[in-house]
Formats: sequence, C-alpha cells, structure tokens
Amino acid sequence: MRRDNPGIWKTMTVVSLLLCLLLAASVGASQARMIRVGVTQIASHAALDADQKGFEAALASAGFKEGVSIVYDRQNAQGDMAKAGVIARKFVDDKVDLIHSIATPTTQAVVKSTNKIPIIFSSITDPVNAGIVPKDSAPGKKSGTNVTGVSDLWPVALQMETYAKFVPKVKKWGTIYNPAEANSMMHIKAMRDAAKKLGLELVEVTISHSREVAGAAASLVGKAQAITITSDNTTVTDLEAIVAVCNKHKIALFAGDVDSVSRGAVAAYGLDYYLVGYSAGKKAALVLKGVKPADIPWGPVEKFSLVINEKAARAQGVTIAPAMLKKADKVLK
Repeated sequence: MRRDNPGIWKTMTVVSLLLCLLLAASVGASQARMIRVGVTQIASHAALDADQKGFEAALASAGFKEGVSIVYDRQNAQGDMAKAGVIARKFVDDKVDLIHSIATPTTQAVVKSTNKIPIIFSSITDPVNAGIVPKDSAPGKKSGTNVTGVSDLWPVALQMETYAKFVPKVKKWGTIYNPAEANSMMHIKAMRDAAKKLGLELVEVTISHSREVAGAAASLVGKAQAITITSDNTTVTDLEAIVAVCNKHKIALFAGDVDSVSRGAVAAYGLDYYLVGYSAGKKAALVLKGVKPADIPWGPVEKFSLVINEKAARAQGVTIAPAMLKKADKVLK
C-alpha cells in the first residue's frame, strides 16, 4: 500500500489506537470479578430484615455497590435448622468471598461448614456459648478465627423493669419461645431472674415452629395479664398472631426489638436492628479491603431506644402514663 497520503495514515493510526484501547477495556471488564457475598438468614421478620438492609447500606457507603462491584446471594432458612445447614454448604461449594450470617442457628451452621471463608455474624445474643467464637474470647476482643461480627445482647432486666411500669398492677406475665434457639434460652434465664426480683410470676410456653405461635398465645389467655417476647426468631416470625390474641383479650404485649412495635406491641426498649446490621457491614467492608476477620474485634451494639405504640396500647387496654411517653425516643400514634 502506498504511504504518500499522510492524512489517511494519521486517521488509521488514531482508529487503531482507539480499537486497542476499547479491546483493553473490554478485556479488563471481563477479567473484573464481582465480589460474592452469601447472606444466610434464619427467618423473615422485621428485625432481621432490617439487619440485612443496614449491612448492605454500610457496604454501599464503603464503596461496594450492588451490581457494580458486589453481588448478594440472599438465602432464608425459614426457621428450618436443617435448611440452614444446606445453605451453609451451598456457600462453601460456591466459594463465595464472604458470608453474612444473621442470627444464631444460621451462624452455627456456617461456622461448622468452613474455617476459611470470612464470616461476619449479626443479631446473635451470646456468640461464645453458641460456639461461634472461642471460649476465651470476649466482647471487644479478636476471635483469632475467620469469624467476627456484632452481638445483640438485650438489656433484659431493664426491659422487664421498664415494661412493668406500663402496667404496674400486672403480676402474671407470659412469654413464648423456642428452646432450640440458644439466644432465646440466655434471654429467658435473664427474664426469669428479672421477674423474680420484681416480684412477678413468669408463665412460659415453649414451641418448636412458628405455626405453633397462635396456639401458644391462646394458651396464655386467663393465665397472664401481659406478654413479653424475647429475641426468639421462631416466635417473632408470627408476632401478628400474638397481637391478635392480645387485642381480643386486652392483654398488654411488649417486645424486645423496636421493629416489633409497629407490628402491634405496646412498647419495646431495645435495639434498632438496622444499626446492628450497619455495624456488621462496617466490619465486612474492612474484610473486603484486606483486613483479616481474626484481627477485627467482635462486640455488642450498645445503643438502646424506647419506642411506644399508642394505637396498640388502646387496642390492648393499656393507659400509658405521661411520664413514659416523655421518656420515649419515638411514639407511634
């Protein structure tokens, strides 16, 4: 080909350069790999759903945008412990980059399945006794393993003391829980101790599946004048069934997580689970930026809020003292 036309050659050179740049960009894009995060949740209810939203928001704020640099494989065990194990093994087989495990049973499952993939837990009451972090570990300390996260230990004694002020004449309190949940058993023990110190009688009803919640609530009619629910995922999954019984029979219902108040509880003095998840997400961001989970201390979320639902109080025959309303961080009308 003749080279006596400099303009043509200049144009061809520019076009060739552009094609090379486009090809390089294409190759780079094909080589870029999405960060894969497996999410395992024991059940769907407001608190745990808020946890995951907070987790993802924290990662987004740290620059990990869904669909751009990160993708989530969200799985729900729907209260089935065996299914939690299946989900954990799926994540290991898929070789995800990080696992966010929400609640105790799902975290126990992933901890048993891998000691290599980074695990960030959240919404767990007692990670030590649940076997999630080493026995010699403690809040604010490093686990030295592939696991770190955020505990949601509730102020059970303060909760019982606060709820008793809403209904000072009530002496018989009911509660419903699944004894298979380690987090529930720790809180139930604390609840028993608190009730005893306050001179209250605690009537306990145990269940093994969320479909038993309605019957358990009905069994407390005539036996308890108020009901308080601890961090039991099986029970909270069908909180509406308890609300229906309490509204019908004028039984005051109290919860431990603030997300349950909008669902029909009179009040809750507890955690904002969005913030629990957000704290866990900040730890996950550190891991994805190269910090080992073993070097990131696990610990609790320490901020608690009092949320009151006036509509629920009216439905359940509870008159809220002005002093309690004044103390509330949020009042739902």
